[in-house]
Amino acid sequence: MFIFPLVYIISYFIALKEVYKGNPAGILVFLIFGLSIYTTAMSVAFMLGLKDLIPIFQVFKEVLVFSVLILNIVSLRHRPRFHVIDYWIFAFLLLTVIYAILPIGEQSFVNRLIALKSLSFYIVVYFTGRLIDPRTIYVNKYFNYILLLTIATAAVLIVEVVMQQQLQTITGYAEYNYYFFNFEPAGMFGLSTTFESEGGYRRFASFFGSPIEHGLATLIALSVIVALYTRDDNKFKINGIGIIALLASLLSIIFAFSRSPLVSYFLIIYVYALLTKRKLITNTIHISLGIAAAYIIYLFVRFENNNTGIMEVVMNTIDFSNPSSLGHIAQWAEGIVAMGEHPLGMGIGSSGRVAASISENVGGENQFIIIGVQTGIAGLLMYLSIFVLFIKSGLKWLPVLKGKERKVCMAVLLMKVGFLIPLLTSEVETSSYISYMNWFLSGLFISIIMQPKRPQLPVAYD
Repeated sequence: MFIFPLVYIISYFIALKEVYKGNPAGILVFLIFGLSIYTTAMSVAFMLGLKDLIPIFQVFKEVLVFSVLILNIVSLRHRPRFHVIDYWIFAFLLLTVIYAILPIGEQSFVNRLIALKSLSFYIVVYFTGRLIDPRTIYVNKYFNYILLLTIATAAVLIVEVVMQQQLQTITGYAEYNYYFFNFEPAGMFGLSTTFESEGGYRRFASFFGSPIEHGLATLIALSVIVALYTRDDNKFKINGIGIIALLASLLSIIFAFSRSPLVSYFLIIYVYALLTKRKLITNTIHISLGIAAAYIIYLFVRFENNNTGIMEVVMNTIDFSNPSSLGHIAQWAEGIVAMGEHPLGMGIGSSGRVAASISENVGGENQFIIIGVQTGIAGLLMYLSIFVLFIKSGLKWLPVLKGKERKVCMAVLLMKVGFLIPLLTSEVETSSYISYMNWFLSGLFISIIMQPKRPQLPVAYD
């Protein structure tokens, strides 16, 4: 088990070395290999009796991000051209900082600062990627690292499935979360309820922090795989490693058994098919949806009063009668009511992970609602607008960009589309790997399209 904290530490120092050698993109080594195993590495460190060192390990990511950001700023040779998305993101950061500083809500100043980090640190990550010169990044190399990570994820997953035991049951996961975050063990496996589903099915996380994070990481992997192997003429040329990674991603999304990432996985494939004009894929998906709908109707009629096993999961998901769906609805309703009563927000830390750790959570199970409860309607609209603008910009620039720039554009566009559904059912930004990878690549994409003297520009910049 010591291999996880060891990889975490080694990847950090490799990234640090690359950064100080003048390669700021080296931070991706840590984001990919270090943050993907973050929770498992911390859990094992706690189990090995290194709890006093864990706070130091935990700040590795912030220290590295700030280091790269400062170096990028110092290395600027000219004033960067700003995109409308930059202004929206900076405005959101300013809003959350004001809410954290002012005595708004019932949380203490310290708790508000902790919640601010959870709510807005991704903006620092975004500008870290935003201020990197994209011409210095070997995109293919880092995208291939994500492929290797995807294959490693599936390798661990296969062992879990064969043994019918989650890795987290032997890594000190429950003890670590209780000691540092006050989350008591729950569920039939002694971890948390996210590791189980009705019908007695296990949900697997591989070496990620939860099955949901595992599923979201698979969406990143799928987006990167199709972007990496799609040529400028939209032909899909994949090699053996790519095929293995693609199959590994399919295995992961199945056994993560998380509904919203599973739907988003096929949504990404569908949107990709539309973007690259692959009628065979779109028609196949349309036919499959029709067959699936007919089969579900058959199951509902044939076994209306005798739902068991996987059929129970499907039917309870459709009619929102399963505990997970009911929990989502209850949290959404509570959050929407809170936003109606407090349109200016209840203050930073009133919803989300920090509030949940002290049992004072209002709303939840939805990134948009969590932001709206804390910062009001204004904050919610800002965050939503940022996502819409990214999708709009991705669609606008995909036909224009070439080579590695097009690969980054396609990966970011598909990630944003894929994350929309999970954002409605979970607090996506609390996962370091998901949030950091998403926003670093998003910043890199905006850096690409705002490069000076770019030929073949669209009619105007956003």
